Amino acid sequence: MTMRLRRTWMLAALVLCSAAPLRAQKGWVTILDAKSFKDWKVAPESPSARVEESATEKRVVAGDPQHDGKWTFTNGVLHGEGGVSHIFSPRGDYENFSYSAEVKISDKGNSGEYFRTTFGNGFPSGYEAQINSTHTDPVRSGSLYGFVKVLDQLVPPDTWFTQEVTAVGNHITIKVNGKTTVDFVDEKNSHTKGHFAFQQHNLGSEVWIRNVRVKELPASP
Repeated sequence: MTMRLRRTWMLAALVLCSAAPLRAQKGWVTILDAKSFKDWKVAPESPSARVEESATEKRVVAGDPQHDGKWTFTNGVLHGEGGVSHIFSPRGDYENFSYSAEVKISDKGNSGEYFRTTFGNGFPSGYEAQINSTHTDPVRSGSLYGFVKVLDQLVPPDTWFTQEVTAVGNHITIKVNGKTTVDFVDEKNSHTKGHFAFQQHNLGSEVWIRNVRVKELPASP
C-alpha cells in the first residue's frame, strides 16, 4: 500500500470514528420500523371492533365499510386509511422529549401526531399536533389541537413534511419543516406522560408516516 493510499484510509477511519459518537450524542432513536411495527397497537373507534394483525398490516374489522380500516407498514412507510382508529407506541411512559416524524396527508385528509396520550378507543386523551392541509376543519398542520391554532396552510396536501414536537414539563413547541408554529406553556399541565400515537380520522382520509424518531430528555423535577 502506498503512503498516499495509507493516509486516505486513515483519514476515512478517523471520519467514521468521529461521526459515530456525534450520532450517539444527538440521542435520536427510531421507534417505528419493520421490526417494531408488530409492537405498535391499534385502537378502533369502537371497543366492539376487532383488530387483525400480520407482519405488515393491522386491519380494523368493525363490520361496516364506514368504520373498517387498516394500517400498513411497507418500505419504511406507515399508511393509515378507512374509519377512525389510532395506532399507539408500545411504551406509554414518555415524559420529556423531542418527537419527530415525516408525514404526508391526502387532499381533504385529517390526521394527528399525538403525544403524552392514553391508549383507548375513540379519540384518545392527550396532546395532538395537527396534520391537516385542506380538510373542512380549519385547524391546520403545526397546531397544538385545542390549545394553539394555525389557520394558514403551511404545506400543501400530498406533500412530505417534517413535524417535530418538543415537550419539557408544561412547555410545548411544534415545528413544521424547521419553522416554529407553537411555543406554548400549558398552565394546567393537562398531560404529563403517555404514549405516542398517530390518527386515522375518517373514511376518505389517508395519511403516510415515516422516520418516526424520539430523543428523550431528562425527567421533570
